[in-house]
Amino acid sequence: MAPVMSGSIAGATVQDMKNQSFPRLKRLLAASIPLLLSGCNLTVLDPKGMIGAEEKTLIIVATALMLLVVVPVIVMTLAFAWKYRASNTKARYEPDWSHSNAIEVVVWLIPCLIIIALGVITYRSTHALDPYKPIESDVKPITIEAVSLDWKWLFIYPELKIATVNQIAFPANTPVNFKITSDSVMNAFFIPQLGSQVYAMAGMQTKLHLIANETGTFDGMSSNYSGSGFTGMKFKATAMTNEEFDAWVKQVRASSQSLTKEGYAELAKPSEKVPPAMYASVDPALYHSILHKYMAQMGEGDKVLTLDEALEGASCTTATGEAATRSLPVQSALPAPKAATAATPKNS
Repeated sequence: MAPVMSGSIAGATVQDMKNQSFPRLKRLLAASIPLLLSGCNLTVLDPKGMIGAEEKTLIIVATALMLLVVVPVIVMTLAFAWKYRASNTKARYEPDWSHSNAIEVVVWLIPCLIIIALGVITYRSTHALDPYKPIESDVKPITIEAVSLDWKWLFIYPELKIATVNQIAFPANTPVNFKITSDSVMNAFFIPQLGSQVYAMAGMQTKLHLIANETGTFDGMSSNYSGSGFTGMKFKATAMTNEEFDAWVKQVRASSQSLTKEGYAELAKPSEKVPPAMYASVDPALYHSILHKYMAQMGEGDKVLTLDEALEGASCTTATGEAATRSLPVQSALPAPKAATAATPKNS
């Protein structure tokens, strides 16, 4: 009897250990949930602007349509595996079955209809949410010129003749027209709670139109890897009341710093985790000089054509410095006629 009793005691001990370990495991899992969720930041799904809200709706609708295929497939896979398991002797066994018209119709028709629906939604939203499309509003928009540097953002307010580094401000419910370029490698400008991401490229200009529907401070970032200081290339975008914005502009103009071309040359040097800065004045030609510096001169008398100028037949600035009839930002280069050759933008 002794060996039997010993075996019973050992079995009971093992069972007791299992019973004790499960509650402990549950507590550990429960404690780890906040840690796991701390890495989640669904700012895209918490929009504070019209464009961001439209994009949130698009994400939800597109995801829901795709789940109409994904969820049934997962459910049926698990159900079939359980129903037709080897131990289920009640399941119908048809070793010679090979085809079903009804199944073919379902597995092809439903996905095709969903793809068509996604195509229509994508086409409409692509045009409606075009980042180059100005936002319709009775309020006069504010223009901000954004320059991607290593590893910081320079923002120029051409109408106000001020500039900032790693911070921007604008009135709420006012369209903001961003003109974006880079004085380094390709980067990407992104304020998740306000809307679209747009690339910043040297020698080229991209555009973005955003609006904040409420006041608040939103995180902005570089969303394209650009080197060792990439992770610290962040900025704050603050939407204010009109009165608060006027006070902020006065604060910037009260700064003791001015951004000259020489000062910009120092600012453009690679640096990491740069604190926000304000400039009471800025060289009015700075943004355009950054934009044009990457356009190569092809030789005496050759002309550099922008995309808009090529399409509209407008004249442009020559390599010898002759004045153009109309000054336009450089956005692209096209093959030119005999009298002009195109320059290729270069990334630093």
